[in-house]
Amino acid sequence: MTKSQLGGGLLASVSRSFYLSIRILPGPLREVIGLAYLLARTSDTLADTETCPAALRRELLADFATLIREPRSTDLKRFAREVHPSHAGEKLLLEHVGACLDWLGEVPETRRSLIREVLARIIHGQDLDLARFGGNAGVLSLETAAELEEYAYLVAGCVGEFWAAACADCLPGHSRVALTELLPLARDFGKALQLVNILRDLPKDLRGGRCYLPRVELAEAGIRPDELLARPEPALPVAERWVGRARQLLESGGRYIDATRPMRLRMACYLPWDLARQTLDLIEATPPLLSPVRVKVRRPEVYRTLVRGFFVAGSERPVG
Repeated sequence: MTKSQLGGGLLASVSRSFYLSIRILPGPLREVIGLAYLLARTSDTLADTETCPAALRRELLADFATLIREPRSTDLKRFAREVHPSHAGEKLLLEHVGACLDWLGEVPETRRSLIREVLARIIHGQDLDLARFGGNAGVLSLETAAELEEYAYLVAGCVGEFWAAACADCLPGHSRVALTELLPLARDFGKALQLVNILRDLPKDLRGGRCYLPRVELAEAGIRPDELLARPEPALPVAERWVGRARQLLESGGRYIDATRPMRLRMACYLPWDLARQTLDLIEATPPLLSPVRVKVRRPEVYRTLVRGFFVAGSERPVG
């Protein structure tokens, strides 16, 4: 599979709405972000395919981390042989791990180092998740707020930092402020997007035996993680506090967008920012723990966001 095929049809099949943002990006940046996404989605598939035992998934993640860091001759077919995701795009992705790694080898060294660094953090976060939750019966929870903050950083906050650093390398002069000032904003932006996903997917994760709301905070509210699906009401104030935290982090995302240019980059950042903001509004209106229907921004609103993003990206006014 060629680079154009990997960054075109395969990327579109596995990246869902994020593909919109990637396709908007200027060429050099689109390549590095697209490749990093494919590699991260590969590790995500290895970590999340529950038909494969957790211990084996951790082993495969470790092998994949080694390949990212030190490409070598190995049985690349093992990934597709051992892991069988239900998503057709993910199956194809595992079959073409070698092509993605070949692409990584062709990327300029500075950008390759950025990709390796962010993948190391992402895979560490995924491995921690499997160590905490994999193969255990019942519902287990993160212990403290610090653990949730750490997880959000490892699987998404570091992606924000990578995005900002890749922009600085591919698009000199893309920011009105120094990279040192931009990186914390980008980190918080990434963490905000992850917290929105966690809050939206609370019921689904609970059914899978995972609770990302901290056990200490739930205990203070008088409820155990394994009771949440049966009587979620006591946990609502805990979830609401994390909605507030997500909004706080999303404000940093808005400041990040305000500091960047050109228009295509601002547009690519604005779309997930505004969709996350709308999702938080929906979560507050209908808490996922109380609703049988998964919170989702409706398609007409997505189209309106695209139109709004076009005008916001082309202007100098703050996104918020």
